[in-house]
Parts: sequence; C-alpha cells; structure tokens
Amino acid sequence: MSDNDGKKTLGVRGGPRSGNVKQSFSHGRTKNVVVETKRKRVVMPKPGATSKPAASTGAGQKQGSSDPAKRPAGITDAEMERRLKALQLAKEKESEEQAQREAEEKARAEERERMRAEKEQKEREQKEAEERAKAKAEEDERQRREAEDAAKRAAAAPAPEEATPAARGKPKEKEAPRKVEREEQRPRGKGRDDGGRRAGKLTLNQALSGGEGGRQKSMAAMKRKQERMRQKAMGGAQEREKVVRDVQLPETIVVSELANRMAERSADVVKELMKMGMMVTQNQSIDADTAELIIEEFGHRVVRVSDADVEDVISQVEDKDEDLQPRPPVITIMGHVDHGKTSLLDAIRDAKVTAGEAGGITQHIGAYQVTTDGGSVLTFLDTPGHAAFTSMRSRGAQVTDIVVLVVAADDSVMPQTIEAINHAKAAGVPMIVAINKCDKPDADPDKVRAELLQHEVIVEAMSGEVQDVEVSAITGQGLDELLEAIALQAEILELKANPDRAAEGAVIEAQLDVGRGPVATVLVQKGTLHQGDIFVVGEQWGKVRALINDRGDRVEEAGPSVPVEVLGLNGTPEAGDVLNVVDTEAQAREIAEYREQAAKDKRAAAGAATTLDQLLAKAKADENVKELPILVKADVQGSAEAIVQAMEKIGNDEVRVRVLHSGVGAITETDVGLAEASGAPILGFNVRANASARNTANQKGVELRYYSVIYDLVDDVKAAASGLLSAEIRENFIGYAQIKEVFKVSGVGKVAGCLVTEGVARRSAGVRLLRDDVVIHEGTLKTLKRFKDEVSEVQSGQECGMAFENYDDVRPGDVIEIFEREEVTRTLD
Repeated sequence: MSDNDGKKTLGVRGGPRSGNVKQSFSHGRTKNVVVETKRKRVVMPKPGATSKPAASTGAGQKQGSSDPAKRPAGITDAEMERRLKALQLAKEKESEEQAQREAEEKARAEERERMRAEKEQKEREQKEAEERAKAKAEEDERQRREAEDAAKRAAAAPAPEEATPAARGKPKEKEAPRKVEREEQRPRGKGRDDGGRRAGKLTLNQALSGGEGGRQKSMAAMKRKQERMRQKAMGGAQEREKVVRDVQLPETIVVSELANRMAERSADVVKELMKMGMMVTQNQSIDADTAELIIEEFGHRVVRVSDADVEDVISQVEDKDEDLQPRPPVITIMGHVDHGKTSLLDAIRDAKVTAGEAGGITQHIGAYQVTTDGGSVLTFLDTPGHAAFTSMRSRGAQVTDIVVLVVAADDSVMPQTIEAINHAKAAGVPMIVAINKCDKPDADPDKVRAELLQHEVIVEAMSGEVQDVEVSAITGQGLDELLEAIALQAEILELKANPDRAAEGAVIEAQLDVGRGPVATVLVQKGTLHQGDIFVVGEQWGKVRALINDRGDRVEEAGPSVPVEVLGLNGTPEAGDVLNVVDTEAQAREIAEYREQAAKDKRAAAGAATTLDQLLAKAKADENVKELPILVKADVQGSAEAIVQAMEKIGNDEVRVRVLHSGVGAITETDVGLAEASGAPILGFNVRANASARNTANQKGVELRYYSVIYDLVDDVKAAASGLLSAEIRENFIGYAQIKEVFKVSGVGKVAGCLVTEGVARRSAGVRLLRDDVVIHEGTLKTLKRFKDEVSEVQSGQECGMAFENYDDVRPGDVIEIFEREEVTRTLD
C-alpha cells in the first residue's frame, strides 16, 4: 500500500490510523516511515438471514446444528444431525482409504528397496568373484614368471671358483630363493597383499572409487583365511565331515551330560536351549522331549531308553577262573544276648571292645580283621544279639561266609540263638558252634549239644557235620581250636575273588558323623576299592574321599573281604545297601536319582493302592485306636532301624506306637518343630540335641529323652503306651437273691420280697434281673429294706425288700444277680 506522497506504508492490525515511525540504521543514518494501521472488519449477520455452514471442523458442525440462525431454511434438527453424521462418516472413510493407500505405497517402496538391495548384493558378489578369479590368474602368472626368472638366474650364475674373495664360502644358489622370498613379500595385484587386504597408502581416487570392489574384509575374516591356508599347507583337512552319533536319552538328563554324549560343546547346547526360551545352565536337568529337539537340531540320532536302563552301566561281569585269587573268609559271630560274643572276639583280637559298649551290649555291627598265628587273615563281623536287632543280624548273615554260633554253656539255647540258626540256614552258610563260658562251675556243654538237636543242628560230637568247640573268653580255653576250625571250614569253601575289577561291596553300617559327614562301613566283596573311586550305593552316591580300616588308620585301597569306613557320600545310605563303583559322576548321580524316584513311587503306590471302602473302613477302625507318636534319632542307621521295628511291635487293638520320623545324627530344631506340632516326645539313642534345639525344646515344652541301652528305651515306651490304655472294668459277683413275693407300696411302686440265697446284697452294687436264666434288666437298686428299715447290705439267708430304679416288671421266681465293678490298670506285655 502507498499513501498520497508515493511513500510506502506498513499495514498494522487495528483501525485506520496512520503515523510516522523513525528507523535507525548503521553509521548514524535514519529514515522516517509512514505507518497506517487497519482494524479487522467484523461482519454481523442480519436477523433472519441464511448462511452457509462454514465450519468444516466438528466444533463448527455442532454449532451449526444448535444455532437456528445459521441453519439453512427448511432443515429440521434431525435432518441436520443426520447430514452431519453422514459428513463425518464420509471423512472417516476417506481417512481410512488414505491410510490404506499410504500403507500400500510404503509396502511397494519397501519391496522395491529390497529388490534393489538384492540386485546390488548379487552384482557385488559377482564382481568380487570376477576380481578373485582375475587376482588368482595374475598370481599364477606372476609365480610362473618368477619361477622362470629364478631358473634363468640359476643357469647364468658363475662357478664357485669365479666368485670374489669377499663372497667366497657363500654359495650363489642361495641368493635366488631369498630374492624370491623378497618378491613374495612385496604388495601384489593393484595394492593388495596375499590375504586380499589393501597394501600401501590410501589415495583420494582409491577412496572415492571404492577401491577394488568397494567392500573390505574384516580382520577376523583375514585371520580365518590365514588359518585355513596354514592348515592346508600342513596337509590338514580344511573341513571335517560331521559325525552323526546315536545318543541314548533317558527321561531326564543333565545338559553337560547331553553335550558329552553328542560330543558337542556345552556352551553350544546352552545357546540352543536359550533360543528355545529355556534359561538353563550346564548343570541343570532337562526333560527327554526337550533333549530330543536339541539332539535333532545338532543332527544326531535319538535312542530312547527307559529309566531302568541307567543301571546297565553297573557292569555285571562274570569273573574268569584265571583272574580269581584267594580271599579271607568273612566270619559272623551270632548268638543270644549276654552269651559272650563280643568277649570271645575280644579274646581273639586282644582288644577290649566291650568296654566301649553301653551296658556291655553291642549296639552296632562291628567289623574287624584278625591275623592268626598261622598267618591267615580272618574278617569278623560282630552282630548284636538283642531281639531288636534281628534285621541287622539278617544282613550280617547275607554277607558272611561262615557263622560262629556262640551258646553259653550255663544258659543253653535261647530265643535269639534259634533266630541266628534260622538266619544261617536261610543264607545257606556253614555253621560252627562255639560253646562259651565253659569255665563256669554250672557249665553243661552236653546239654547245649542236646538242645541244638531240636533245631536240626547236629554237632560232630553227636555224629553230625557241624563243628563244635568248647571255649572260654575269660581263660582263653579253646580259642586256638576255634581258629583252626574256622581255617578248615574256609579251606573247604575255597573262597576266591577277583581283586582287579570295579569294586562291589555291602554296607554293614552307616552313620552321620558330625565332623566327617555321612560314613558307611563297607565290606568289599569283589574287586578293589580305591581312594578317588566314584560309586553309587542305594539311593546315594559319592566319591571316595578317604578309607579307614578297623584300626583307625587311613589306607589307599581295600581288597575283597576287607572292611573299611568310606567317607565322601552325599547322604547316609541304608545298612544292607550294595556299593558299586561306576565310571563318572554323571552316571552315579543318574542312578541314585532314578533309585530315589523309584522308591518314592513305590511308597506312593503302596499308600494309594486302596479302594474308597478300604479307606473308610480303616478310618472307622482307627477312631477307637489311640496312638503314641514319637520321634527317634540314633547314632547309626542300624540302631534307628532296629528301634523302629521294636516300636512297631508295641501295642494292641487299642493302643499303638507311631514313629513320626526316624533319622541318624544329632537332634535338631527341625525335629523339635515336628515334635511340637505332633505333641510327640523325642527319643535320642546315643545322640544329643544341639544348643539351639535344647533351647527351642525348653520354650516349646517338647520332651527330650536320651538312652544308651535299647532295653530302657523299649521299656519306657511300653510304659507310656500303657498309660493310653483304658482301664479294664472287672465284674465281681457278690450275691444272688430269689424273689418270693411282689408287693405294691404306695409312693414306691412294686417291691420284691426276696431271700438272699448266696453272698451278700448291697445297695451300692449293680443288679441284674434274671428270668429263666435270661437277663431282662440291668440297673441299680432304688431301695433295700430289712423289715421297715433302709439298710446298706443284707447277708445270705436273710429276707429283704428290693425295688429297682425305673423298673417295675418283677415277678415271683425271678432271680436277682448282685455284682460290683472295679477298674484294673492294664499294661502292654
């Protein structure tokens, strides 16, 4: 815009106002500018005039629909609303179509980009291949020319006598190879060396043109290529052929063991598992289905095996006759308690073992080796004679070669003697009878021999085949004859074993030692057990950390018939378990886990193998049975097992003892917690509670009882169980009365006139009414009178009046039986 002067004006919002504005410039220059401002024109619609719905946004549409002045003529509210909705839908559809077109255009652009990238990649690869072929051809041509030049130089070289004095002694033939080596070290082929890397300086032209093909190889690629060339020069194979293996797959397997069976790296197997979404380490187990996927991923074949096949690694090899060597016999001392078994063994080995046993009773199976005067080695097992240790003696008979049955000459055959005979016969083991305590005045060996006949044990003195020796542990009488008899029997048996094979043995005893951990007394039966051997025993496994013989000395190995304490188990095994040496820890762990799971399944199946009717019947039967819960902790496994068996025998149809938990080792807070929840006492056999367990027991009120002799423990439990028995109610008949006449008395009812025919009638006693010797009522007397006086009792031969409480049906000729009840305390035998 310009004013009348022709000067340019600036437009400013506002009204039509004008003025001068002075502008300042650099170097002190100024200029006046005419400024005119204009106000915004506001157009107000006339009343009643129509206007177009100018609002294109949603807000304008809503305003037009609500203001009648801005709505076209003849349009209703509903029609206006419908038009607005149609307009909105059309716009939404248009926007959706626009978005769809944009997505399609984007997809087409991505497809074109991908095709262009693939084309460029192919062209680049083709160009690289052509360059490699060209470089190889140039290299071959260069090597051919160098070989020709070297041959020419060698032919033109002067004779050795024509050489200069400074060069004498240095053959000219050596110069050509060195020159060839220098030639080989020079950069070749358009600025690249042997490995294809750029050599020399990088110029601007090379950088702009992308070098020879643009893409450069990484340092790692160069190192891999150099390694391949080195292996090729050494004659090694560039690429080994994949070895496909048959992988045995159990139900569960450790990741490291799976990698070992496939001959693959554990890290690669873990990486594949992570790709499958399983975050595991190489020491964790995976199921068979997952392992099968991994095996197929690595290109191997799967061989499914059952769980029981894991025990096939335990080699059941039959020993050859030429490998067998003589071994010491294993002799088990058996007999009744207090018949002198341990004392007899003490006399043989000149060691006082009895002094270490509580009450002079052998609580554990002891294993000792004795060397006789003749130089032969004998292995003795000393088993307890108490009835509670029947199972321990049974295991002793299973591992023994010869049984020495000790019978006291003054006590003869006793119940445990008979059990020992039965165990020996069941195991098919030869027997030698040692008649002990022959030094006592009342000793009668012939009585012992005669009583043994009743149990089919015929000694040589009575024309039998069983050797018998009269001995005395106190005086040493007959000990040499006993050892001679044992040696003779062992010679007849021709005992042999192969010491050069994987060891196999039986656990005689097991315990949890505080300082040494789980310790098992093992009698080696086959092979030789070495320190460091990996073994599995029952549900446990381990690695031999130390071997300790019967004298407490550490040894490096133990051969057949040698008893040793084995350290290094991961848990306490059961006495009687078999120890087998295996090759690897993975095998041992796998076998132990399988056996543990099998034992759990067996126990679960035994508990679940009942019908609903059986469960209901058992629950109904258990309602009337009182239980005495107890917890048992012992020092060794055999003692705990023997105590549990003794507890199971205590009780009858009303009372029984329930062992909540039995274990080996000290009493812990966990035991106290279980005892408190069950209201049970804790019985410790040769063990004690630790300090924290004692404090917890005092706070919770849990009873701790300590025992060192099994007799006392069994007797105390019997006494406690007897306290749960309901007292026995006994009836004592004190009299009979005959009803002679029945009278009706007002206020009393029917009163029977009776004659006491036997005993005495007491008012406090119970009565029964007999009619034709059948009981028709039982109750108490309401009144007992002699003439008109109330009396407490009436003697035999006297007459009296009787009235029953709440019963009136009495007739002449009925008989009244009078009795008293008393409670008798019962005990468990």
